Amino acid sequence: MRGDDTVQRADSRVRPASDEDWDTEYLDLILAVKVVDSLDDAIAFIERHGSHLADTIVTGDADAARRFAREVDSATVYVNASTRFTDGFEFGFGAETGISTNRLHARGPMGLNELTTYKYVIAGVGQVRA
Repeated sequence: MRGDDTVQRADSRVRPASDEDWDTEYLDLILAVKVVDSLDDAIAFIERHGSHLADTIVTGDADAARRFAREVDSATVYVNASTRFTDGFEFGFGAETGISTNRLHARGPMGLNELTTYKYVIAGVGQVRA
């Protein structure tokens, strides 16, 4: 685990996070954790450093959950559930064929289907995917 000063004070085993950590998708059992002061700060941090693929909020505040789901510009937005559900099979699309975080995903001749993008909002009560 890598973290900011607040996280390091909570657990001495946490290594300091670098600026690069906030922009890195490790594809490994590495987690970079930052504590923010507000929902505004969290949304701004995600906008700056996120991949726009999957983001989650863990909260008991229904207003914060609705605002997060509305304002976070990601392909999948979760409320109280793990982002590990972001998978073609889990969404009923069959096997995973590819992942795009682009807003306009087609090249060449385009019709209405190619100009349509999706944003999934998933609400849970603490589900995780093992």
